Amino acid sequence: MKRVLITGAAGFIGSHLCDRFIKEGYYVIGMDNLITGNLQNIEHLFALENFEFYHHDVSKFVHVPGELDYILHFASPASPIDYLKMPIQTLKVGSLGTHNLLGLAKSKKARLLIASTSEVYGDPLEHPQREEYWGNVNPIGPRGVYDEAKRFQEAITMAYHNYHGLETRIVRIFNTYGPRMRVNDGRVLPAFFSQAIRGEGLTVFGEGQQTRSFCYVDDLVEGIFRLLLSDYHLPVNLGNPSEITIMQFAQEILALVNNPKAHIIYEPLPIDDPKQRRPDITRAKEILQWEPRVDRAEGLKRTYEYFKQVVSL
Repeated sequence: MKRVLITGAAGFIGSHLCDRFIKEGYYVIGMDNLITGNLQNIEHLFALENFEFYHHDVSKFVHVPGELDYILHFASPASPIDYLKMPIQTLKVGSLGTHNLLGLAKSKKARLLIASTSEVYGDPLEHPQREEYWGNVNPIGPRGVYDEAKRFQEAITMAYHNYHGLETRIVRIFNTYGPRMRVNDGRVLPAFFSQAIRGEGLTVFGEGQQTRSFCYVDDLVEGIFRLLLSDYHLPVNLGNPSEITIMQFAQEILALVNNPKAHIIYEPLPIDDPKQRRPDITRAKEILQWEPRVDRAEGLKRTYEYFKQVVSL
């Protein structure tokens, strides 16, 4: 039975990865310091013989006894509300945390996959964004702590690959959604769903003409699984190229929730908020034979069923 360490295991994407690797017959070691993760996301795994959990901050020295075949590094605050509130922790988990896990991977002769992000492209001047694009990032702006942490994470990972010959993989994740997102995490989909369910105003920033491309979590997990097991070490975009304006997205949520009290309100556009976000997934199609399968209408229905259960009125 192959052994995999998943950091950020109690988070949104991390918990879905734990489920997938358990399903594939792996021995899964979850690790999370729970500053944004929730044990409820993985409590159904605690009784299993092939799952164990470490409550630990990867910014500190990481020790895992026994052999390891794979490490997936998904520990990090990942929404603006989180990394604006925890800027130092965000920088440390992307730098010190990644360094610690690279060292662990080297000592265990394990393959390490890091979770990078479309934020490495910043407010992009290229559309859609290809992996070759270097980005347009403000290193000292409010989003810089997250953007630069992820850019450094990629740089040190490539350094370990090139200098030490370490087996590494880099996934650049675009907007992902699905069950287990935190209601108050500040991202647009949880905000819209919770506001619509409560009959409040859906907060649209600016005129709502900025675009996003939303990928359902099951599709993302499939792409990550394929990338980990591939022999490709350069960054790979994973996301859904179906692009939509935030205004159109708000209207889709309003139609789905169908709460007559819900409406749209407007707020000023935040600093450095990307105007366009859409992945070029040519590389993922060619190398991984991967592309999204769940369309937005179906994904939103599944996600709405979850939010109906967790949003308090």
